[in-house]
Amino acid sequence: MTTVSPAPAVTAVPAGERGATKIADRVVAKLAAQAAREALRTAAPGRTTDAHASVTVHRKDGRPYFGEARVRVAVELPYPSDIGAQCGAVRRRVTERVTTLANMEVPDVAVEVERLHSPLLDTSGRGRVR
Repeated sequence: MTTVSPAPAVTAVPAGERGATKIADRVVAKLAAQAAREALRTAAPGRTTDAHASVTVHRKDGRPYFGEARVRVAVELPYPSDIGAQCGAVRRRVTERVTTLANMEVPDVAVEVERLHSPLLDTSGRGRVR
């Protein structure tokens, strides 16, 4: 006959002793760049766009898992298009995704337009222009 012993009592560990997950700045930058690409695909479907991001994270209260992320996103946009609307969509999407996925406040998203692509100026495959 087997004796069943009671399960040991589970004690709650205080939040400060459980540990924390630190999200590296480069990971936050990748989240921001992906969010920018998502926003541009929605704003200009079917057009080629690219985005790169850099982030400066300021930790709050010495806690590694919460802080403010100041984001700078460099984008390449199709032209002609509504550049202001696309930049606004990028700002909103980056703020939303970084806040949701990294649990960080995003008080500032700077969008820099690096390049404009125009199908009218695409000379690949056409040969010489005279």
